[in-house]
Amino acid sequence: MIILASKSPRRKELMHYITDDFIIKSAEVDETLKDGVTPEEAVMYLSKIKALPFKNENDIVIGADTVVCIDGTILGKPENEKDAKRMLRLLSGKTHSVFTGICVIKGEEIENIAVETKVKFFELTESEIEQYVKTGEPLDKAGAYGIQGYGSLLVEGIEGDYFNVVGLPVSALYRVLHKYS
Repeated sequence: MIILASKSPRRKELMHYITDDFIIKSAEVDETLKDGVTPEEAVMYLSKIKALPFKNENDIVIGADTVVCIDGTILGKPENEKDAKRMLRLLSGKTHSVFTGICVIKGEEIENIAVETKVKFFELTESEIEQYVKTGEPLDKAGAYGIQGYGSLLVEGIEGDYFNVVGLPVSALYRVLHKYS
């Protein structure tokens, strides 16, 4: 059995590209990060603590976590609309990185990786930021945007795995899971 340790509907949807034979479980975990943690370290740590509660001898457990990083600052999910607008202003006209960590646990084996995708935003007007925030889409997404929705209108280009930005680097995860088949 494969357990996807995530509440994200996007991760659930993307997991179907790999297999339909999985179940969803999630546990509340303390996602507080230590100061000075790199984005790669952050997503690897967070994906691991999300997977560990379901570790057992028989199942493959997958944890995942995604962060947006610009100029060394990690942007998680915005606290409110004002915070979402702040984040979008930070990203406007710039290239930022999206990191997703995946942790795959099978018995005592643990494989933990981070995947990076670069995303370039168009220069955004205040009106564009206002209109996007009014959709409500940014409020539950790292970096205050969803590339698979209205947020796609903000993106000038990407370098790397598109699905990584959505929240699950499908091809990287497939290759890790392939070791267990």
